[in-house]
Amino acid sequence: MKKNLSALLMLSVFLASCSSIYMPSVPNTPMLTTQGEVAAGAHISLKGNFNFNSAYAVTNHVAVLANGAFMNNERDKKDIKHKMIEFGGGYFNTFGPDNNRILEVYAGLGSGKSERVFRDFDNDVLVSTEFQEANYSKKFIQVNYSSKKKNNLRLFGVNFGLNYGTALRMSFVKTNDFYKNNILQPNEDNIFLEPVFFTRMILSEQVQLQYTSGSNIGLKSRKFLNAGNSVFSVGAVVNLGRAPKR
Repeated sequence: MKKNLSALLMLSVFLASCSSIYMPSVPNTPMLTTQGEVAAGAHISLKGNFNFNSAYAVTNHVAVLANGAFMNNERDKKDIKHKMIEFGGGYFNTFGPDNNRILEVYAGLGSGKSERVFRDFDNDVLVSTEFQEANYSKKFIQVNYSSKKKNNLRLFGVNFGLNYGTALRMSFVKTNDFYKNNILQPNEDNIFLEPVFFTRMILSEQVQLQYTSGSNIGLKSRKFLNAGNSVFSVGAVVNLGRAPKR
């Protein structure tokens, strides 16, 4: 009986630690092609993490980025509040026989805040509560490859074009102030590899629906700043100011 109880307690601790302070956002994949183009996207994950991405092509090859995310998920046993903001910039270029392939390389800085509450119940009676609050800083670099070569999807008797792409992001994350039950804890750091694949359904030249799936891999073993979350989201992307086709 004691062995079973010990195993159950260890399993509970393991499951609690699976929820990470760091929650990856949807990488910004604007698919820019020309100077003056603006891209903006809004995405929401299955866990309710809302993301907003924007990009502006300063020249024919240089762009700036601004990203944000927030989440407020309240449940009986766990509450999660999260917010994050990022800024960056980088290089983009089109290539291929029809200039319909896009390579983008971006880097940037960000910061975030996570508030988490864990509750333990015994026969529906609350027996303990753990509160965690952490601020963290972030540096990232990412490489995007996408193609505007269209594949058709016939849905409800209508043909929709599809575009595909992938992004590989490396994020360097470090907590600055981490409190557990109002007691300052040792800071943690980690390096995350975040490969992401996305598919876009073309509704018009300006508007596309996007499905994103990806992984979150932590290169260091950490108790709280681990790879407990992945990226699965749906959203929409708008591109304005794109040069007309010739």
